[in-house]
Amino acid sequence: MKLTTIGIDLARNVFQVHGVDAHGKASLKKQFKRGQMAAFFANLPPCLIGMEACGSAHYWARKLQALGHTVKLMAPQFVKPYVKTNKHDAADAETICEAVLRPNMRFVPIKEVEQQGVLALHRARQGMVKARTAQANQIRGLLSEFGLIFPQGITNVYQRVPALLDEAKEELPGVFRELVQGLLAHLKELDRQVGEMELQIQIWHRANALSCKLEAVPGIGPLTASALTASIGDAKNFANGRQLAAWLGLVPKQHSTGGKTNLQGISKRGDPYLRTLLIHGARAVILRAERNLNEQSWLRRLIGRCNKNVAAVALANKNARIVWALLAKDERFRSDYATA
Repeated sequence: MKLTTIGIDLARNVFQVHGVDAHGKASLKKQFKRGQMAAFFANLPPCLIGMEACGSAHYWARKLQALGHTVKLMAPQFVKPYVKTNKHDAADAETICEAVLRPNMRFVPIKEVEQQGVLALHRARQGMVKARTAQANQIRGLLSEFGLIFPQGITNVYQRVPALLDEAKEELPGVFRELVQGLLAHLKELDRQVGEMELQIQIWHRANALSCKLEAVPGIGPLTASALTASIGDAKNFANGRQLAAWLGLVPKQHSTGGKTNLQGISKRGDPYLRTLLIHGARAVILRAERNLNEQSWLRRLIGRCNKNVAAVALANKNARIVWALLAKDERFRSDYATA
């Protein structure tokens, strides 16, 4: 019987495959090693393949598309409701095969190699920034045990720690001074690596026309623009700007029943890294808006009646909708734009 739909439960070395025919009857239940996957699907007639959007999913999606198959990725939380029994690989593959056939299923766009490359830079930089902050806090905590206190901030660590070590040379053990100097050298190395990654991201940003277009929006810099461009891909996958804002978790979470509408705080769905970049960019715009914008501006009126945190989220939401309009409609940002 000809297979029409296949569900694949991805893993590191062992893959479970579940296939059905045009009538929905299970015709294939098999396990494959990693090296057997490409050969099996190369000899298979084109069909619909469903996978969860997890580790290595985009790689396998590109590889199977090159073999002529139609591949669709789904978020794991949308696949889970179709589980009928206990969790094991065969049941997971059957669940994926059933979920991919649902007419109202939401699918994840498949990322290109270049998109994954620049997003890997962002993830590595984010990890380095966290490690740098942790290292600075560790140095501050160790020195505080000996009564050496200085203000917060990476810059203060560089400026104050060497002077404090010299002033308390007679009071501090030699092994402790060597330890702190080694930690300080490690902190400087982490800072250097963060700078190198930011430089690589900026080089990619300058070479990408779409990313440069987004940088014109107030509150969006090279980091935010490059991350949004690589993550969104084709903006036409979203029907409108509100869908993009909802995808980023910048819209109210709704818990309504019995005809009564109950809107809560933002849903915080989607990528927290992108949402953080947009909100921090909005905070910077608000900081300038308090002095530079005229009294009749939308943002000035919003700050006047709302908390600054609420205003920052509202501006981030607005910027997300602007980003969709610029990418989907191939337009340039205009600060004087007004709807008809």
